[in-house]
Amino acid sequence: MGKKAILLGASGLIGTHLLSLLLNSSTYDQVLILVRKELDVQHPKLRQLVVDFELLNQYAHEIKGDVVFCCLGTTKSKTPDPAQYRKIDLQYPLDVAWIAQSNGAAQYHLVSALGANRNSSIFYSKLKGEAEHELKAVPFKAIHIYQPSLLDGDRKESRFGERTMIRVMHVLNPLLIGPLKKYRSIKVSKVAMAMFRKSTEEHKGIYTYTSEQIETIGS
Repeated sequence: MGKKAILLGASGLIGTHLLSLLLNSSTYDQVLILVRKELDVQHPKLRQLVVDFELLNQYAHEIKGDVVFCCLGTTKSKTPDPAQYRKIDLQYPLDVAWIAQSNGAAQYHLVSALGANRNSSIFYSKLKGEAEHELKAVPFKAIHIYQPSLLDGDRKESRFGERTMIRVMHVLNPLLIGPLKKYRSIKVSKVAMAMFRKSTEEHKGIYTYTSEQIETIGS
């Protein structure tokens, strides 16, 4: 019998790729996605659970699976309110972690970010670091944390600054060698593939992967 996956952030840049991998894999028989509104995706394995993330405990009896994948995240342009930003990047992922683990989930895979550090003076890096730190307190058999650098992929919304940075990184990537390799931009498809591949392995413990390591695993 195959596994059941729980996926947060299925409509996002990495989540879209990961959802496709999960649905088309023989490893997973069911894929449960938690969404604010239903996605225009249909598949025999897919179940969409429309939730109010402020009231996740009300859906606890339905948030059951073997492996949790969290690709949830936002941006300042989408969520200028720091308190709401914190809920999306930290509170909701942790709420689901505790619920799923209490329901028997064994693994949790979190998309964090390069430079995550709970002691950082930078809001984004500090928040990601806090999320990593708090997740480690949840007693999963295995926790996998992915710290990608600049994500290279086709976004639904247009961001001029990021498009420009990606073009620049295409030129700089070959120059970033040795310990600087982790700063190279990375394809979102490789992050998704790394998460999928690690989920098929029966490891125990807490693992953190830098962008360079994600590149290798996802290639």
